[in-house]
Amino acid sequence: MKFIGLAAAGRSLAAVLLALGLLATTFAPVAAGEVRLGKNVHIGGHDFSNQTFNSKRRARIYIYDRKPRKEGCMWRKDGRGGRVKICHLQRK
Repeated sequence: MKFIGLAAAGRSLAAVLLALGLLATTFAPVAAGEVRLGKNVHIGGHDFSNQTFNSKRRARIYIYDRKPRKEGCMWRKDGRGGRVKICHLQRK
């Protein structure tokens, strides 16, 4: 009878520890990712060499088979304190 009581207590303790582990991973800070483009990086015929993008400085690149209507790149505000480089490029 005591064995069943210890097993039930062990299961409830395991459930509490599992819940605490899930909460810890949920509220853990997100790793800050950064993309650094090196030498001779060309996307759609445009030179993107030595540019760095992260959560505050991002890029959105659209590549078209035909000539895009708004060709080229421009910087825009993203509404969260950062900037986004939006590029409409033609595939070569």
